[in-house]
Amino acid sequence: MLRTLRGRLTVLYVAVTAGMFLAFGAMVYAAVYLFLMKSVDQNLRQAAAMVLEQAGIVAPANKRHVLEELPLSGDLIIQFWDGNGRLQGAYETTRHKHAAPNTPLSARGLTLASAVFTTEQWGHYKVRVLSIPIVVGGLRVGTLEVGTPLNQIYEVLRLLGVVLFSVAVIASLIAAAVSWFSIRAALAPLESITHTADQITHADDLSRRMPVPRGAGAEVETLVHAFNATLARLEALFAAQRRFIADVGHELRTPLTVIKGNAQWMQRIGQPDPEALQSIVNESERLNRLVEDLLLLARAESGRLPMRYERLALDEVVAEALQSVEVLAREKVNLHVEELEPLEICGDRDRIKQVLLNLLSNAVQYTPKGGKVSLAVKSEDDRALIIVSDTGPGIPPEDLPHVFERFYRADKARSRGKGFGLGLSIAYWIVKHHGGDIAVHSELGKGTTFTVSLPLWSEECEEREAEG
Repeated sequence: MLRTLRGRLTVLYVAVTAGMFLAFGAMVYAAVYLFLMKSVDQNLRQAAAMVLEQAGIVAPANKRHVLEELPLSGDLIIQFWDGNGRLQGAYETTRHKHAAPNTPLSARGLTLASAVFTTEQWGHYKVRVLSIPIVVGGLRVGTLEVGTPLNQIYEVLRLLGVVLFSVAVIASLIAAAVSWFSIRAALAPLESITHTADQITHADDLSRRMPVPRGAGAEVETLVHAFNATLARLEALFAAQRRFIADVGHELRTPLTVIKGNAQWMQRIGQPDPEALQSIVNESERLNRLVEDLLLLARAESGRLPMRYERLALDEVVAEALQSVEVLAREKVNLHVEELEPLEICGDRDRIKQVLLNLLSNAVQYTPKGGKVSLAVKSEDDRALIIVSDTGPGIPPEDLPHVFERFYRADKARSRGKGFGLGLSIAYWIVKHHGGDIAVHSELGKGTTFTVSLPLWSEECEEREAEG
């Protein structure tokens, strides 16, 4: 039972209910006990005052008829003791015989210097006793003890305890039944959710969504919406994974097919062919770049790609990247530097250079011969902006949101035979982990512009450099 949430909640509710009733019963029991004892003490005090006033303190045995005429109420035992501890007289209003008529109601009371209430065992009875010292001329000449048996009070308290305990037990049983069925009704939507989740798991159908059960509260409804959002996210991730695997397979198939075809061709002719060998070399390099990019992304996403942050002169890194790209741009496009402002950022030199090489090489690659590729580096507020523009065919508007996805190619004509669709994904990851942003703007037939925004050097960057 305790293994289920319903069982644990039921036990909890029953324990709380029983604890509350027991605590309430204990308070009622204590209040009744105090009230009854206070009433007994008040009655004893009144009786003692009446005895002292009417019967006097001399030869009390001779004044029994006086005591009998007193309007004493209740079950009382009255004893007079002299200063030497000898019983001088006794009187009882009770009809019951007591086992120790010549025994002091309270032996302690005979020695105390002031009036005191005590509870004593007197024979077979528990009695409540008021002991009052009798003083004449400053000397103690005796003691008056007035007592009453507590058997009736204890019987009342016993019955009260039985009643309170019975009420606590009955209330606990009722609480157990009510909580069991109410919790069952409250958890019914969760059981429905669990059943639907099992169906989705066994059917391997992430496109299904979980309906909100009838009678579900706001908490369960929120849970269902969160679960459905998780399913949607998982569906998108699995779909992306399937696309990724398909794209990788497609990218691997092309160079492998070329390598295999050239190898079979040379096998048939029985001699090496220079063009076939060069094709094999080129395709092998493509495969090597693809594998390296895939490993880089895998390491980046798993957090195992180290980033060494340092104070970096951005204009120097840009100059190095331009020098490397000029070989690709020679005799094809006009590579123009519009603005190169000397700026300092906090970053990893190799990774920032990788971003620049990717953006510049893509711009050169997709710009027709005779076109123009422009580069500008400038500051805006507390950011460094790197702007790479080309005069290529542009990217369709519906494809712009996807250009940083893996293996995505906006226009098949732009990438025919070249590129793996991983460069921009890597550049996006590097820029984001430098605290920057990368954006793209394109118009069909006019060209494309990539803008990278990176934070300028600051004291926070200095702390980051120390940590890195």
